[in-house]
Amino acid sequence: MMADDSNARRQRLARDRLDQAARAAWLYYIAARTQDEIAAQLHVSRQTAQRLIARAVAEKLIKFRFDHPLGACLAKADQLTARYQLAHCEVVPTLNGDDGSLPGLAIAAAQYLETWLSQPAPLVIGFSTGRTLRAVAAEISPLDAPQHKLFSLCGTLGYDGRAMAADPVTRIAERTGAQCFPMTLPLATSTAEEKALAERQRAYQTLQNLNRQARCLILGVGHIGWRAPLHQSGFITDAELAALMEAGAIGEIAGCAFDARGRRVATPLAARITALWAGDAGEAIRVGVAAGAEKLPALRAALASGLLNSLITDEATAAGLLAR
Repeated sequence: MMADDSNARRQRLARDRLDQAARAAWLYYIAARTQDEIAAQLHVSRQTAQRLIARAVAEKLIKFRFDHPLGACLAKADQLTARYQLAHCEVVPTLNGDDGSLPGLAIAAAQYLETWLSQPAPLVIGFSTGRTLRAVAAEISPLDAPQHKLFSLCGTLGYDGRAMAADPVTRIAERTGAQCFPMTLPLATSTAEEKALAERQRAYQTLQNLNRQARCLILGVGHIGWRAPLHQSGFITDAELAALMEAGAIGEIAGCAFDARGRRVATPLAARITALWAGDAGEAIRVGVAAGAEKLPALRAALASGLLNSLITDEATAAGLLAR
């Protein structure tokens, strides 16, 4: 009989303590009271209040719900990381408007790049070009990082030598004081012989060495189709674009076209493209910064093949990548 009374007292004491833990947790998480306020209200010490809150969590009395649009983005980033074994993944909310998700992508990529540029040890970082990368360059905060080397993966001139767009490497170097190695060449030379001549120049060989030494590449991803950026910007002709599509090209990074398996597409144009292949960057973190339904096939191929091992995209694009 005494044993039964003892067990009953222990059970009642355990229930009382659990009830006390529940009260402390409610005050802390729902009523937003401080631990000192909880201790005063429950007539216990601050240390006891801490233990009560910890017990409520341990007993799973508290269930959290992240009630914010970024919650879905974080979940998709985790899923993409698991599916493609990514070193880094960030998903930003999808926005409507003329620029779509470009501002969010640019800010996220700039913040990520700044973590590299803030490191004291010298690093080599490479960049492609394009509208997205130019937006990233515009978001970079002023830094003092002269120890780092920044280089271009591709030429930024048209056939006639006209600059088609500002090179993001130059802009980022101006804002950070980093050493700058641009590729001041046509993206596509007139002949394969012209490209061969450019590759024999010391400046081009320096860029090749930097690509092999790179710790990080920040890469825009373009699709191959009749509204492809390479074509709209005047870098390639109608006939060259048609030849790429016939050869199975579905995307391009730094002007280098690739197929559904992430392999470079061999066409006469490829022999005239003055660009460094991102896949030659060894152990570098290769971050694709891209969004849009038209880019899904290219992104799938680049991620599945390992051509990209990191990604910054928007929620709609992430959903498209996860749907298959």
